[in-house]
Amino acid sequence: MKSAQLPTPCYVVDEALIEKNLEILAGVMNRTGAKILLAQKAFSFYTLYPLIGRVLCGATASGLYEARLCAEEMAVPLAREGKKVENHIFSPAYREKDFEEILRYCEHIVFNSWRQVEKFGLRAKGAGKSIGLRINPECSTQETHAIYDPCAPGSRLGVTAENFRVRPDSGEDAISSDILSCLDGLHFHTLCEQNSDDLEKTLDAVEEQFGAYLPGMKWINFGGGHHITRADYDIPRLERCIRRMQEKYGLTVYLEPGEAVALNAGFLVTTVLETLHNGTDIAILDTSAACHMPDVLEMPYRPPLEGSGEPGEKAYTYRLSGPTCLAGDIIGEYSFEEPLKEGDRLVFEDMAIYSMVKNNTFNGMPLPAIVLRRKDGECVMVKEFGYEDFKGRLS
Repeated sequence: MKSAQLPTPCYVVDEALIEKNLEILAGVMNRTGAKILLAQKAFSFYTLYPLIGRVLCGATASGLYEARLCAEEMAVPLAREGKKVENHIFSPAYREKDFEEILRYCEHIVFNSWRQVEKFGLRAKGAGKSIGLRINPECSTQETHAIYDPCAPGSRLGVTAENFRVRPDSGEDAISSDILSCLDGLHFHTLCEQNSDDLEKTLDAVEEQFGAYLPGMKWINFGGGHHITRADYDIPRLERCIRRMQEKYGLTVYLEPGEAVALNAGFLVTTVLETLHNGTDIAILDTSAACHMPDVLEMPYRPPLEGSGEPGEKAYTYRLSGPTCLAGDIIGEYSFEEPLKEGDRLVFEDMAIYSMVKNNTFNGMPLPAIVLRRKDGECVMVKEFGYEDFKGRLS
């Protein structure tokens, strides 16, 4: 299909733009020897997993289903080509009924507490897995929203330096030496869409609080939130941070960005259903912020829109909104050279990340189709959804 033939709403993932991002990430790996993984929580478009896995070192999961997806759609296909990819997992708490299956899929398992290490770690170690513990360096670099800050007060994510050494309930040593010795690495994830100066600041805190333990480790994982493929990202500073851990402690360094893999590589195509006026011009689209781009409301942010301007910048300003009953189903205000009319197509940009993985069918909204734009410009329909997809989630 050509773009004009696409049904709306639909997500379009651009293969050439994904490759462009992968080239940047491959450059970091080639120059430093660091290992970069795809964080599936941001981008799980598994049609492209073989392409991604040929460049990156594997993927990381937040639970059993993502771990299985990596195994089935990245590890197995690439094994046929002779490449082994790594399958990592982290969860704040694992379920007993899932853990044996996790052991089948994952080589690296990261725990969130000493209790989880005691409960599952030795079993994982006995199965030949590499074991890690998530730490909390209590170094907040977020400027706006605590919801994205794993170092915010009261965070449930990661072991603080105090609790690394002493159990808060008893005041006794946090862990026995045999349990400590089973750890292969430490993991932290504190960033969200940030540059490498914040990583450098975080590394200072990690060294100050946990530096005594680093010489005994094999690897350190810098987590995600690194906007490596953004135009203004300071890659040389990132590479200095990587070499710092390699040269000072002899550690293998992992990074697990999700957004950086698919940043600015996807679109959401939508159609204007209706225009009206109530103090301001309003356009109702066949796509929903609440259902199809939830981060617009959760983050919150104003997604870029092809050919539009800021409110008042161009002649006609509209409040773009979804068709659900939620009064706040508002995408944002945009201006245009010409008035919008029913049937006009709009293209939202940077819609590959945190869209397909978070969408929902509130109000019975249809899920957008998923399309791959090949490097030759041809659009291939990957998946369409209908009533049964909505009904199948209910009972």
